[in-house]
Amino acid sequence: MSAASGKTPAYYVPEQSKLPIWMAFALFLTVIGTALMLQKGAGMTDSHLGIWVFFAGALVLAATMYNWFVIVAKENMAGMNSAQLKASFVYSMKWFIVSEAMFFAAFFGGLFYIRLFELPWMAGEGAKAVTGMLYDGFTYTWPLLTNPVPSEVPGPREAMHWMLPLINTIILVTSSVTLHFAHHGLIAGHRSQLKKWLVATIALALVFLCLQAYEYYEAYAHLGLTLNSGIYGSTFFILTGFHGAHVILGTIMLIVMAVRVFKGHFTANDHFGFEATAWYWHFVDVIWLILFVLVYLI
Repeated sequence: MSAASGKTPAYYVPEQSKLPIWMAFALFLTVIGTALMLQKGAGMTDSHLGIWVFFAGALVLAATMYNWFVIVAKENMAGMNSAQLKASFVYSMKWFIVSEAMFFAAFFGGLFYIRLFELPWMAGEGAKAVTGMLYDGFTYTWPLLTNPVPSEVPGPREAMHWMLPLINTIILVTSSVTLHFAHHGLIAGHRSQLKKWLVATIALALVFLCLQAYEYYEAYAHLGLTLNSGIYGSTFFILTGFHGAHVILGTIMLIVMAVRVFKGHFTANDHFGFEATAWYWHFVDVIWLILFVLVYLI
């Protein structure tokens, strides 16, 4: 309630929308498509149905998010968002990032358990040790490579090298710096600085994604490192793949912010859409730093 007027401030309630239903449908398609693609190697399907279902879901998801973002942006530009509603956006974004942190914490925890407990136990260490579960003479090393492991046990021929990921780390950290400069330009009212550094951030994000795609090509083509190549392959692609998906989402968000910036949206006092995107991008960068150390270096 407002102390000055004694009245409850207006809280804009949007009209009914079918977009949440479309969003749920899109997520359903992407999950089903992903499951079909993963099961293809197990003989569950002999067609490319999973790929088509996945991309259909991704297309519906992109269209839904586009329409949803357009509606929210128009509502804000029309002055429909009260201070109370804007505060709810801030809390929602903060809790979303917390949930994303828990998402990655689960995978980091799984990697920690596998490397520090499960595999050493299988090699005969500790009170819970049971030897010979993989093959006779198994000794624990990380990563688990094909040689001298028997050929019937899947594993990569070589571990992923750290040089290209180091370059990507520098690129991603630099993108956080350029985004900070863009944010500072927005707050200071320097639109040219905002545009220049925001475009630079997007360019760095795209370079990161291209280098990661090249890294995946090298893994499959030359290292024998695939999603099916044992626990090292599965943990590597799950961690880097989910992070890459978040980078793609963050890049799309940055592009949307750039379009809005060039249309004259945002002011020094009203730019939470831009600020939320910056929070998300910095979060993705922090996750990559942790991932780089745990996956590539240790």
